[in-house]
Amino acid sequence: MATPLTADRLLKALRDEGLEVHEYRDWRTHNRNSKGPWGPVNGVMIHHTVTKGTDSSVELCYEGHSSLPGPLCHGVIDKSGAVHLVGNGRANHAGLGDSDVLRAVVDESALPPDNEADTDGNRHFYGFECINLGDGEDPWPEAQKLAIEKVSAAICRAHGWTQRSVIGHLEWQPGKVDPRGFTMDSMRSRVAKRLGAKPDGPAPKPPATYEPFPGTDFFRNGRESKIITAMGKRLVAEGCGRYEEGPSPEWTEADRKSYAAWQRKLGYSGDDADGVPGKTSWDKLRVPNV
Repeated sequence: MATPLTADRLLKALRDEGLEVHEYRDWRTHNRNSKGPWGPVNGVMIHHTVTKGTDSSVELCYEGHSSLPGPLCHGVIDKSGAVHLVGNGRANHAGLGDSDVLRAVVDESALPPDNEADTDGNRHFYGFECINLGDGEDPWPEAQKLAIEKVSAAICRAHGWTQRSVIGHLEWQPGKVDPRGFTMDSMRSRVAKRLGAKPDGPAPKPPATYEPFPGTDFFRNGRESKIITAMGKRLVAEGCGRYEEGPSPEWTEADRKSYAAWQRKLGYSGDDADGVPGKTSWDKLRVPNV
């Protein structure tokens, strides 16, 4: 028996195992604790979603549906092996299961057949839904199975458990078949092997998908670029020089001051940095050879 991991400890354990982890919405406070206790925790339970598509599956596991409110697990493992955290606390994933199975998990002994549904599993198990149709035909990519192995090992490592604390839904509740497509004995063997070695360490952070100001650090550090300086000076002299009669009526005092600051950054001074475009002659410029 163990006290559940805090959100920070769970996140760190997963990332320290080398997993790519995404935090979905307010997962840290999203739970069903108002409906029953959470903990002591005794193991990790693996499921399949019977869905396809990452975004829709993660949303479903977060929100739940009309007959079963979310979260429906603690994390969703997608086909690429990324983990999407959707809940922290009690989650609607395990339901009622066999008390003899729970006793075996606590004792870390061989599992008996699950032939009863008399014990609240949502209290005792971390739950991870894996995106798969569960029809026996939808493939399980190795990256996804590796992530299941790592997730299970990370939580077992954090609590000091062995691989026998990892079970499938089909081993807990009579009538369930998930996860379908690999055996839990084979997965426990993988987890045991992983627990016998050190964790992989934090996975490298994925590259940013959007950089608002490319090159900002270059200039923030006081560095200069002759090419960019020359381009700026040509823009001042030629491009803005087309305003032969000065700026348009919409040109404000704030615009003038901003433009003057840009001129000074490019090396102009005096009348050539008055904030009015079109007055600087290209012939007057001393542009570096580039």
